[in-house]
Order: sequence, then structure tokens, then C-alpha cells
Amino acid sequence: MKFFIDQHGCAKNQTDGELIAGFLMERGYEFTLNADEADFILVNSCGFIQSAKKESIDAVCNIKQAYPNAKLVLTGCLAERYADQLIEQMPELDGVFGNGDLSKIADFMDSIKKQRGAETFPQKGVCGGDRPVIFNFPGSAFVKITEGCSNHCSFCAIPLIRGELRSRKETEILREIKKLVKDGVYEINLIGQDLAAYGSDTKTSLAELLKKITEIPGDFIVRPLYIHPDHFSDDIIEAIKAGKGRLLPYFDIPFQSGDDGIILAMNRTGSFKEYTALVKKIRRQLPGAVLRTTFLTGFPGESDEAAENTARFLEEIQPDWSGCFPYSREEDTPAYSMKGRVPAKTAKARAARLEELQTAITADHLQRYVGKELEVLVEELVTGGESQENSENVEEEGLAIGRAWFQAPEVDGSVVIRYDLDDKEALTSLKAGSVVTVKVLASTGVDLDSRFIKISRKKSEKNERKFVF
Repeated sequence: MKFFIDQHGCAKNQTDGELIAGFLMERGYEFTLNADEADFILVNSCGFIQSAKKESIDAVCNIKQAYPNAKLVLTGCLAERYADQLIEQMPELDGVFGNGDLSKIADFMDSIKKQRGAETFPQKGVCGGDRPVIFNFPGSAFVKITEGCSNHCSFCAIPLIRGELRSRKETEILREIKKLVKDGVYEINLIGQDLAAYGSDTKTSLAELLKKITEIPGDFIVRPLYIHPDHFSDDIIEAIKAGKGRLLPYFDIPFQSGDDGIILAMNRTGSFKEYTALVKKIRRQLPGAVLRTTFLTGFPGESDEAAENTARFLEEIQPDWSGCFPYSREEDTPAYSMKGRVPAKTAKARAARLEELQTAITADHLQRYVGKELEVLVEELVTGGESQENSENVEEEGLAIGRAWFQAPEVDGSVVIRYDLDDKEALTSLKAGSVVTVKVLASTGVDLDSRFIKISRKKSEKNERKFVF
């Protein structure tokens, strides 16, 4: 029986999709990239905010219409949160499977061959397993080190969906990273709802884990993602310093707001002053460190003044990257019943303003790389470029797309790599998954334009995993 996965949501959900594929393949199901030939289509859903829920529901309806003969299964966060309602209200679905115990997916798939149904399991531990399919470009993978969250930000439904914080066993994490590195993966991205909370339930710490990761032999880099600002500790900075260049000074710290009143209402303990001081400390201790953050606009009670404080905070901390989304009212969260609801139009306008400010900041920051040489992980190759087919006057050159160390997968900008079509080294070695040295020619908004200089690390031929991008 063949299965196809339609992937939605964040990197945490992506790793769940990869685990689901692994468990099914272990049972004898066959993974396919062609939905036309699939006996089962799984929609791995997101349930974090309203727009993400709608996207997943729309996917179910569209897929059922396009592939009426395939059995359709909803997995992921939306499935976990609303399993019974969805199987009852959506006849398009043959099954709804929660994310509490992904190892049960093959049994569930076997059962719905006979009868449609929904199943969820208690949120315990951190599910691990083989991932023969990686939903990334070659050379890069996510590694989940925690599950759930105990921060209970008043706007967030994650604890309702994934439960309280659980730290994955150190031995499992190290074993998985060793295997990925052995398979030729160059970039390891550590993920969880809050990496800084790692080990708080098992008497260890993120810093201790990072130190042990640096001791793993091989040629690879590590990027820690998603660190709650209230839990960011000095030992994380010290671990990065001691990482000998293997641990990237890249920090994804979701501040969400710069207004003290709103920060408090979000059930956070920081402030404009404290968060600004944290950013200054990071940059003082780690010159050249890169900061990504997230802002939420239109939170209940957010006045024009509060919104202005957040804009002022953004300009004060000057993040290299930031994302922004309007508040989504999620049932069963504390913020759901808070007074002072902000009109959606106002929340969107405030988000647009923050995005405009960030675009200018990012463009300015990227100028620091112009004229310099960078190592870039190649994601995809566009030999010759599309423009040559349409014009005989365009200079013939090859194009590739990649990312530098300060660009996280999917969320940050890219590096465009130009190379001469008569460059034998480029033609034979420049492949998705290789690492190359480039010279940056220009900054183009959120991306960089560059020219190939040499190969730094060839694509590994050891990798037996299938990369889907």
C-alpha cells in the first residue's frame, strides 16, 4: 500500500511527519511522491492559529476532490485537538490520528482499511524513531529535543495540544545526530517549543547538551532554535562560545511584544528593559550573533500606545530577522476571554507596520556581508537559469540557491549563487547538499547575490535517506 504526505505547519510538525513516514515504511507501506498513485493520503495538519487550521481543512477538501479513491487521514496538531469533532463533521476523512504516540500510526492505518475512525493517545515522552524520509533540502535536518511546553503563554494553545514539557533523552538525541552526520547531513537544527527549558524535568540543561553535541566527530554545524526569552541563561552563551564554531550564534527568541503591560498579560515575566538588555548582552558576548524573533499584534488590550512600544522595541533591538502574525483567538486559552479585543483590521495593520520596519532593518544588516566570502549550503541547482530560454542576449551562467549560517531553513532569506558554465569545478561539484565558498556581490532585500569561488565540502554520497523538497 502506498502513502503520500501533505505536510503543513512548523518544523516540529515536520519531524512528526518524517517519523510517521518511517513507522509506516517499517511496517511495509511504501512512500510515494505521487499523490495520484497513493492508496492513503495523510494531511499532516497545523492547529496553532485560525489561518493554519483553515489551510489544513481546505487541504482535506481539495485533496478529497482531486483524489476521491484514496483513503484520507488527518494527522498533526489539528487532528490531536479536534479528533472526535473532525471525524464526525468531515465525511471526507477516513481517519483522524493524533500526535500523542506516532508509533501507533501503522496499526491505525491498518484499522481504517475496514472502518473509519479517530484515535488519540496520552501525551507522554518524546517520540523518536528512524526517519528514512526528510522533508528538507539535502544536507539539512531538524532534530527535536523537547516536546510540549509548560510556559503557558496566555495566547498559546500548544500546551492544550502537545501537553506539558518533556525532555528527550540525551542519549537518543546524541545517537540521532551521530547517525545524521554519518549520513552526510551538514546542518543540524535543534527544535522544541522552548529549547532553554530542555532538561528542567530531568536535571540537566541545554548548555550541557550542547557541549556533548560539540564532542561528536564529523563535519557539521548546529543551530539552536526557539528559546523563550524568560529562560535564556548565561550558560547558553558560554556553550556557544566554547562550541569552536560548530555551534552557530543564531538565536530565535520570540519576544512577541515590547510593551510591559502586554508582556505581563501574555503570562511572561520580562519587560522592554529586560529584553533589550538580553539582546545587548548576547551581542556583547558574541559579536556578530544573529537574532530572529516573532511579534504578535492585536493581543487583547493592546492599545495604540502599546503597539507603538512594540515598534519602538523592534527598532531598539534591531533583529536580523523577524516574523509577525495577528492575534488568533483560541478557545480554552486564558486570552480567549480577555477584554479589549482588537479589530482584525487593526491587528493586521500593526503587523504590516512591523514587517515594513523589519524589511528595512534586514536589508541594512545584510549589507555587512557584501564583498565578503561566505560558506553556503547549496539547496538547489538551476543550471543555466530560466532567463536563457527567453533571451539570446543574456550572459550564460549557472544559478544555484543556498543559505549561509545566519539563514535558518524556510524562514529566512537565501543566497543566490552565480557560476560560469565553463567552470569545471562548479559543474562537477556544485550540487544540492554541498557547501561552497562564495563572494557576496550585493544585498537584494532579504536575499544575497553572490558568485561561486570554490567547493568547501562536497555533497556526501553516504546518505541513504530520501530528501523531499
